Amino acid sequence: MTQPSAPAQPAQTSFHLPDFCAGNTTLAVVLIVELVALVLSTARQPFHNNFWVDLASTSLFLLWQGLISAAALCRARPYLLRLPASRAYGAALLLMLLAALIVAEAVYQLGNRFGLGFGVMSDVFPSSHAQFLLRTLAISFIVSCLALRYFHVSTEWRRSVELEAQARIRALQARIRPHFLFNSMNTIASLTRSDPERAEEAVEDLADLFRANLSEARAWIPLKEELEIARIYQRIEQLRLGDRLTVKWEIAELPMRTLVPSLLVQPLLENAVYHGIEPLPEGGTIVIAGGFDGERIELSVSNPLSNNIANLKRGHGIALDNIQQRLELAWPGNARVELQQTDELYRVVLHFPYQERHE
Repeated sequence: MTQPSAPAQPAQTSFHLPDFCAGNTTLAVVLIVELVALVLSTARQPFHNNFWVDLASTSLFLLWQGLISAAALCRARPYLLRLPASRAYGAALLLMLLAALIVAEAVYQLGNRFGLGFGVMSDVFPSSHAQFLLRTLAISFIVSCLALRYFHVSTEWRRSVELEAQARIRALQARIRPHFLFNSMNTIASLTRSDPERAEEAVEDLADLFRANLSEARAWIPLKEELEIARIYQRIEQLRLGDRLTVKWEIAELPMRTLVPSLLVQPLLENAVYHGIEPLPEGGTIVIAGGFDGERIELSVSNPLSNNIANLKRGHGIALDNIQQRLELAWPGNARVELQQTDELYRVVLHFPYQERHE
């Protein structure tokens, strides 16, 4: 008789420690240290009685602790990431307490050796050895626990945002309009007798497009590959719409090696065809243009404006919202989606930095 399997144990929370060698993390440490120094000085001294001297000495003392702790965690991070989460957090906490103890002992010895000769021991340097060390360790323990918790929560939040963005990419990849698939298959079927070679090319293009849309999502791809996916989509729609569809590619200035989040252009071209060209009996022209100033890239897709403005806005909104969120995730505060609309034209402009290599 088969024995029942043991219930699965919940997975242990993974260890999240930021890169303390990075400048933004060091800045966060400095800000936390200064906030703690301000709180301690405010609690100890009224504003009219030696407050600024106490704040300056406390800030200097805590800055040494914070920066030495950051340096120790920077060097130890590769080893800590190999440990189970509980042990890694315990080791990180011990390193921070050890740094606090070293700085506290150095400050006391410095004051004991040089402070008494200048009569500043009681004003700036601690006078009770054991009490000073214990108080420092207690405060450092509380602040270190709060700091580690803060870094853990912020990293978890960032990870959840990235996972949500990846899910959105997969959803966008899987969102191939049924009418596009049916129309493409009907077009291919009609070509099998009249023009077998074009039918074969259409099947290959359709397979390539499905492969790009339904394969495992890649966060970053070269711009050249992204534009090629859009060209494949154009060729398939060209078979169905014929002379009604014209696409102008004004992209000679674009750096093709730059990396971009996947599926930026093809959804915009799809919307331009579906909401701009199809409703017009005479069809129209879609312009895909780009510019590059050495640092930033501007990429636009424009199409004739349909009379059904409400339907156009609703159709464009899903893709635009998705693209806007993924651009913001890729370059926080440094990328945007701009909409331009006139009586005859609807234009979407993407602004983002040049990035040849993903950090």
